[in-house]
Amino acid sequence: MTDLATEPHADKSEDEPAIGDSVDPAHDDLDLDADDLEHLDDTVEDEPEVEDEPEVADEPEDSAEAEPAHDSDAAEAHDEHEDASTEEVAEEVAGDDTVDADDTDAVDAEETVDAEDEADLEPAAADVDDAHAETANEDAETADEDDADAEPVEAVDAEVAEPVETVDEASAAEPVDAEVAEAESVDAEHLEDEGEASVVEFDAGAPPAVVAPVDDAPTVVTPAPGTAPTALVAATATATLSPATETAPTDAATPVYAWADPEPKPKKKRTGLWIGAAAAVATVGLVAASLILIAPGTSVAGVPVGWLTPGAAADAINQRLAETTVVIVGEEGEVEVTGAELGATVDAKALADAAFAEHPMWNPTAWFAPPADAAVELDPAAATEALRAVMPEVYTDPVDAVITFDPASASYVATPATLGTGIDVATVQSALQDAFDAGQTSVEIDPVIADVPAGIPTEAADATVSQLNSMLDTVGFYVGEERTVPVDRAAAASWLTVSPGEGEFEITADSAAIQSVVDTLAPAVNRAPENARVITDTAGKVLREEAAGQSGRELGDTSDIASDFAAQLADGNAVYELPVAEVPVETVALARRIEVDLGAQRTYLFENGNVVQSYAISSGLPGTPTPTGSFRVYAHTAVQDLGALCYDPTRTDSYCTKGVKWLTWFAPDIAFHATYWHNNFGNRMSHGCVNMPTDVAEFVYRWAPVGTEVWVHS
Repeated sequence: MTDLATEPHADKSEDEPAIGDSVDPAHDDLDLDADDLEHLDDTVEDEPEVEDEPEVADEPEDSAEAEPAHDSDAAEAHDEHEDASTEEVAEEVAGDDTVDADDTDAVDAEETVDAEDEADLEPAAADVDDAHAETANEDAETADEDDADAEPVEAVDAEVAEPVETVDEASAAEPVDAEVAEAESVDAEHLEDEGEASVVEFDAGAPPAVVAPVDDAPTVVTPAPGTAPTALVAATATATLSPATETAPTDAATPVYAWADPEPKPKKKRTGLWIGAAAAVATVGLVAASLILIAPGTSVAGVPVGWLTPGAAADAINQRLAETTVVIVGEEGEVEVTGAELGATVDAKALADAAFAEHPMWNPTAWFAPPADAAVELDPAAATEALRAVMPEVYTDPVDAVITFDPASASYVATPATLGTGIDVATVQSALQDAFDAGQTSVEIDPVIADVPAGIPTEAADATVSQLNSMLDTVGFYVGEERTVPVDRAAAASWLTVSPGEGEFEITADSAAIQSVVDTLAPAVNRAPENARVITDTAGKVLREEAAGQSGRELGDTSDIASDFAAQLADGNAVYELPVAEVPVETVALARRIEVDLGAQRTYLFENGNVVQSYAISSGLPGTPTPTGSFRVYAHTAVQDLGALCYDPTRTDSYCTKGVKWLTWFAPDIAFHATYWHNNFGNRMSHGCVNMPTDVAEFVYRWAPVGTEVWVHS
């Protein structure tokens, strides 16, 4: 924006103040351009800049801000008279709406310009409505560039209270002499309501000039007699005067005025809102944090975990334990070992979770609780290794137990382990526990010497020997419960390798050695089935089970037996069940009967209708004939005396034959039996029984079960 007060003109010296200089030295810095306002707006964080509004010319209805023009030399001359913060006034002028005539009760402005000595100017204060003062104060608080303590502006001169534009020397009614006579004050007392004309008197005696129309009511400027116009005061709050951007006419009798380009209306600062929003966000964040944090004053075994999340608390517990140092004071000095080196552990996650569950931050009653206990564990192997590294002089090495196979006894035997000596790990663990519970980072102890167990103790060797010998007792290839192919103990031991491991022995087996035995399994495992046999009568009724029968078997796939058995032996199992296919048994029924032909003196044995045997016999004599008919075997007697005389010596009508064998009874007192007293078979010779040779009688005795059918005929 062009400043009329600073435009050059031919009749004015550079050292001489311009007629249009500001009448209020307190507002020398009000000449703010858009860059200054933009800089002030930047003081509010994250507030977007207000885009420039389009220029509005010749529209008195739209209120536009007046930017007071000040001569730079005059501003320097009047710096000593600044009574209020320049930045505050600039904020007010740049940010507020133009003061309405209704809001101004009275504006008294007195302007006195001394051309030679530039006397101090004392403007009359004018009241500004509460809305403008409040806005000025709010905007002034956000300015970064002004550190001075400024009070809210309550009154400004006529140029500030009302939009004022000074007239450049080039546009004055009369040329200005080198020395300017003292100017009469401009009487702005009689400002009228909006829409009515306002008259400003000048001492120059010039005719009134219309400055700006407002709602068809012009504002009239009247110069005082004998003076040139020194300032123009616009009485309307809806229009703002600005120096012409073109060179003003040199006609002293005709002042030239131009409407000022409207300044963009700055966006009001929202510092309070931003601060309140930030506080609200912080409050919400604090509430949210209290839902995931452990209460203040909470500790776990001396480790403070308050204000931490459970995860961070677990890390803190582990870190403290790892860094806790045990100082061992020996004869040769002190040595140190940390919890981490000792393999110290604690269930930090469970402890942290428990601390949060019992002492959440959102519950003030759970704050500053007594510390929770935490059990510290040591890895014995790691602890021993760490202690040996820092104090090797107190250690003697233990000797592990060993296992060997004794061929003489075909059994495994163990050689016991020998203990070593070293620092007692339990003492170190106790000291570390006490220090951790007390929240100490270091603890001193004297070395306590104790036995150091061997890597493989005697107990481990004895247990392994017992397992190995039990395996040798049962090793073999099984079909069901039957150890079909046993394996020699020494052979089985040759398959096995016993090696020392971590505190125990490891057993492995050689599958290649096992394969040599697998190749011989088929002949020993395979067998044909044995059918079952039953004796029946001709009707099919089972009289006796002759043979139960036995199923057959056939060895299955043997390709994986060696490797599978090796893995099984490594696990301590020496019983290998073979894959076999079973061949089922069949039951054979034999329908048997005996036929006695008395006429032919022969006996025939039938099986399933076929004669399987035929023998010559001796049946009863005519006086003691063998009964005819159909009978069934009802009993068997291996040896018996025959004849009533054998049982009753008084009997004279009987006989007695001692020790008759293989009697098969089929009728009352009639049987097939052996005859040792004659050999006249094929002829009648008996007292009614059927005589047979001894071997034939025994065969019939065993062949014909009870219930076998017997048919005797002539």
